[in-house]
Amino acid sequence: MLKKLLSPAQCAECRLCCGFVDSDKWEIPLLAGEMERSCAERFGATREIPGTDSAVYRMEFHGDDIIMCPAAGEHGCMLGENRPFDCRIWPFRVMELNGSRVVTLSPVCPASLKMTVGEVSEFVNSGFADMLFEHARKFPETVKPYIDGYPIFAYEK
Repeated sequence: MLKKLLSPAQCAECRLCCGFVDSDKWEIPLLAGEMERSCAERFGATREIPGTDSAVYRMEFHGDDIIMCPAAGEHGCMLGENRPFDCRIWPFRVMELNGSRVVTLSPVCPASLKMTVGEVSEFVNSGFADMLFEHARKFPETVKPYIDGYPIFAYEK
């Protein structure tokens, strides 16, 4: 669905969202549910999210070193169409703000910086936000706390 805004080639070339430092480990993709988890476990060790069927990759941080996702390959994600939902919707995130869920756009994705507000808004409101909110209801552990600087494009009704 994101292909309307971002080409797979752009994402595979950049891979910014596949690397993490200690301060942004909150962005490590959640492996939501048993299916995502089982697909991803062959690439690296995971840590369970208590009370859910979800997990995250175990990643050890050392200072400001960039740690790449275990499933990141030279030409993009080795999980292909089975990559985590968090990765399939990047640079968008569902975040919680004052008790409400919102759809936000990452301010660090180089490709998203080239999009107009109108393009993004039209895309988000063409059913994309509804899909994100539905996923968040099924997997509430995927919702991140709101961070200042993330533009909001939709509120859950």
